[in-house]
Amino acid sequence: MEKYYPLLEKTPLFKGISPQNLESMLKCLSAKTKSYEKGEAIMLAGEDVKNVGIVLDGKIQIQKEDINGERIILDELDAGGIFGEVFACAGIEKSPVTVCSILPSEILFVDYRRIITLCPSNCSFHSSLIRNMLMLIAQKNIMLNSKLDIISKKTTREKLFAYFKTQAKKAGGKIFELPFSRDELADYLCVNRSAMSRELCKLRDEHFIEFEKRTIKILKWPVSF
Repeated sequence: MEKYYPLLEKTPLFKGISPQNLESMLKCLSAKTKSYEKGEAIMLAGEDVKNVGIVLDGKIQIQKEDINGERIILDELDAGGIFGEVFACAGIEKSPVTVCSILPSEILFVDYRRIITLCPSNCSFHSSLIRNMLMLIAQKNIMLNSKLDIISKKTTREKLFAYFKTQAKKAGGKIFELPFSRDELADYLCVNRSAMSRELCKLRDEHFIEFEKRTIKILKWPVSF
């Protein structure tokens, strides 16, 4: 577990907590780790929500099914990513989403009740944990609003450019790597995969973008963007 301490120190949930307090904090929070194989479910829709999960290693995907049974990808998290905090703190007893390990992954689970409740020992780090949890929930709300803005666009082209804009901003330039495969990107944008592929080719032919596998280069933005 100690090998993951440098990662945990950079995790938003543990911001402001000194490295010296990490071990005692994890014990106080009844933290535990579990390994998952590629393709294994970490949490299924309908299961009890008891813990906040932190990705220590690997990659996970948060998914939901629409009324037609089609997969919608809500998010994808690498090492340091956190999931379950919104549902846990909102008092949602059953998970509305499925969380899958898309690479062999190591997950740290923390009982959310121990995060938001001051313990009898009056540990000094609890106030920082509560403050950090509130910040995480606010940031997750902003992220979900950003996705809603993307998928509310009327056309596949508009959805692609709205998504590309967020990725370019993250990358700090017009060249960036997509975190998704074509199938996954279509599920994330809630569009037909074949229609999306045709639109990508049109954008390339019209000299808006260049792409090679998952690498996208923006040559020019539409006037509306």
